[in-house]
Amino acid sequence: MAPNTKAVLLLLTLLLPLNGYPWGFFAHQRINRLAVFALPPEMIGFYKRHIRYITENAVNPDKRRYVVEGEAARHYIDLDVYGDSALYRMPRLWQQAVERYSEDTLQAYGIVPWHIHQTKYQLTQAFKNRNLDRILRLSADLGHYVADACVPLHTTQNYNGQLTGQRGIHGFWETRLPELFSDTFDFFVGQAQYIGHPQLKAWDLVTSAHLALDSVLLFEKQLSQEMEEEKKYSFEVRNNLTTRVYSRAFAKAYNNKLNGQVERQMRLAIHTIASYWYTAWVDAGQPDLRTLGKELSAAEKLRLEMEKKAYETGPHLPREEGRD
Repeated sequence: MAPNTKAVLLLLTLLLPLNGYPWGFFAHQRINRLAVFALPPEMIGFYKRHIRYITENAVNPDKRRYVVEGEAARHYIDLDVYGDSALYRMPRLWQQAVERYSEDTLQAYGIVPWHIHQTKYQLTQAFKNRNLDRILRLSADLGHYVADACVPLHTTQNYNGQLTGQRGIHGFWETRLPELFSDTFDFFVGQAQYIGHPQLKAWDLVTSAHLALDSVLLFEKQLSQEMEEEKKYSFEVRNNLTTRVYSRAFAKAYNNKLNGQVERQMRLAIHTIASYWYTAWVDAGQPDLRTLGKELSAAEKLRLEMEKKAYETGPHLPREEGRD
């Protein structure tokens, strides 16, 4: 590569953002959609009828982070702030955790495992009340939070590699790899299973994700040392904007090193989401979903529209050094 060309490329690399946020919706929507097909016969007809809602609104919790106070903390838990072995020492039940650390502390460093359980409880109540609007809204939201709990970088302060010189790794793992390779993944996960201890199951997800964190960071750093900067990144046009992204060659090498990790975590999310939906329905007494209405209420449609406008006109400010 000519020296002048290399200098221009390096300048562009430094100036353009490495930002996959708008594409991050892809994985959440695909996971929620695929979870529908893991449901038992008594549920799948209802969820397939509303699969467009379940898919499109899988991203609503991310949108609400910009307009709803307290929403951001529901997507992650920074385990490393609680010291060594926090994964095993932290109380699984919310009240016990509050007594040990205080609610302010828990909110400051993320509450995803506890919020999954809370959302599952709310979904159970919605099934009991035969409330179509809330069943769909909470099902979509629950899918989002479960999927987030399966992401290794949602379990650490170093959520975007900003503490280890790997800024941008969050969107790389969570967005770029699924976009490039998920068509080759095996998403046949079998049928949903009843979850006997929903709160503990949420912690199982966090455990699975956190135990994968070292590999996520180590393999990216190793490859970055092996591959030249101009080969690590490339440029693609998205929404009429030229955006710096991790190159396909670098992404392929990283995905190979991870040895199916992204696929495993997506499969885990898909099966677990379906299982939470199924568990909420069973705990509600297995209501006949065929008796529910087929259309959202006017109030719910208005709520969705207002939420959309709030997101589109909001500041979209990054939270703490750009948490993705």
